[in-house]
Amino acid sequence: MRILITNDDGIAAPGLQVLTGIATEIAGDADEVWTVAPAFEQSGVGHCISYARPTMVQKLEDRRYAVEGSPADCVLAAIYDIMPDRPDLILSGVNRGNNAAENVLYSGTIGAAMEGALQGCAAIALSQYYGPNNNALDDPFEAARVHGVETVRRLIDGAQWDSADYRLFYNVNFPPCAAADVQGRRVTAQGWRTDADHGMTPHISPSGRRFLYVTGGPQQTPTAPGTDVEANLRNFISITPMRADLTAHDLVASLKDTLE
Repeated sequence: MRILITNDDGIAAPGLQVLTGIATEIAGDADEVWTVAPAFEQSGVGHCISYARPTMVQKLEDRRYAVEGSPADCVLAAIYDIMPDRPDLILSGVNRGNNAAENVLYSGTIGAAMEGALQGCAAIALSQYYGPNNNALDDPFEAARVHGVETVRRLIDGAQWDSADYRLFYNVNFPPCAAADVQGRRVTAQGWRTDADHGMTPHISPSGRRFLYVTGGPQQTPTAPGTDVEANLRNFISITPMRADLTAHDLVASLKDTLE
């Protein structure tokens, strides 16, 4: 199997090392794992592409490249320039921190998987939830490291993979606990944390300049039953099927009657 891995934390991120191990085991004897990742951190860029400027690519070693661009740029660079053949699977992550609930909408990790799906490839985003039960571990990525291979294999072998215009991709979040405490897997919907809105806080630099820093809300508030954060905080791995189609399909019929 030919696997492309990327992330949004940057090519030197420890989560990418975890993902390299997962991908190498999944690839098997062929061991064709390609790394094309941002040269520096790109957290929060979502599905951004560098449409208005060129993207520099640097080869670091065989099948390992750094891209001065977004995670979605990395996927495009890999498919259209770097890799001689298209990937069979794209894995994005393992992100440092959860990409569940509203975080999905901002995540570059998700953006890379989404771009992979739009390019017609099977794609999975993987993230490691952080919390008080794993922050102090020697390896905060332990849950992802131990359970990642089996989770990806189950998705490859048992999940639905379609050829719709907006293809399915999958969002996986590993819970904020030690690997031994993981309770299993749950297929979930995307949740909503009512107290996790992003905001802006002003700061004055030593030189007197005014800067605004983006702030986030608490990450340990459960979402509704059957959704990602609720499962993660009960020590389950959440698996959420996703598409890039943003249409509110439940309203189309009623709005036709009202507006047409």
